[in-house]
Amino acid sequence: MVASSHGSEKRVMSVRLLIADDHPLVLEALSLAVRKSVPGAEIDKASTVAEAEALASQRGDYRLVLLDLLLPDARGFSGLLRLQHVLGSIPIVIVTAHRRSDLIEAARALGAAGFLSKAQPLDELAEGIAAVLAGGTVFPMGTGSDRSVTEARGRLASLSGAQMRVLLALADGRLNKQIAGDLRVTEATVKAHLTVIFRKLGVNNRTQALLAMRSVLSEEREETP
Repeated sequence: MVASSHGSEKRVMSVRLLIADDHPLVLEALSLAVRKSVPGAEIDKASTVAEAEALASQRGDYRLVLLDLLLPDARGFSGLLRLQHVLGSIPIVIVTAHRRSDLIEAARALGAAGFLSKAQPLDELAEGIAAVLAGGTVFPMGTGSDRSVTEARGRLASLSGAQMRVLLALADGRLNKQIAGDLRVTEATVKAHLTVIFRKLGVNNRTQALLAMRSVLSEEREETP
């Protein structure tokens, strides 16, 4: 809780966080960790990336987002990438049951503010949340950057929000007509976006684009250790 004063009047401004996880028990555990870290925090909850995007678009006052890596409508790190485009500089912490070093390295390289395990004790989760709210990052010790992911992040950073949405739809195997319908644009617009995407990624077609982004969009990175 942060108190601010204006003259003799004091107002208490709450801290609002978003938790995106599709398991009720995990949602409850993460909510407890948040409230242990920030008593009185306001918490919004989502069970899909789409729901989290909608909440993020409606509200501009989130201080932190806790994001499950394996939401039903996510592929690889697509959920993180989608929310980054909506949230801008608001920190996002990946929370997952997986502790593989390549996942941790990828999350760091893609700009996540932290990587927490659902198996960690409540006190450790609360400490990690507090550290990120204080402006820090929280990652397991002994992990470094993944060069392929770092390079992919650099290429992705050059894409506009619309181009990123087209690329993620492409990764889901959708055709131009389907992408146009989902994004409510014309097929000509989708084709124009794809032309720019291919140029920015240094590729010539869909297959090459997905291969170039496989380090961040591949579902192989999500297998159980």
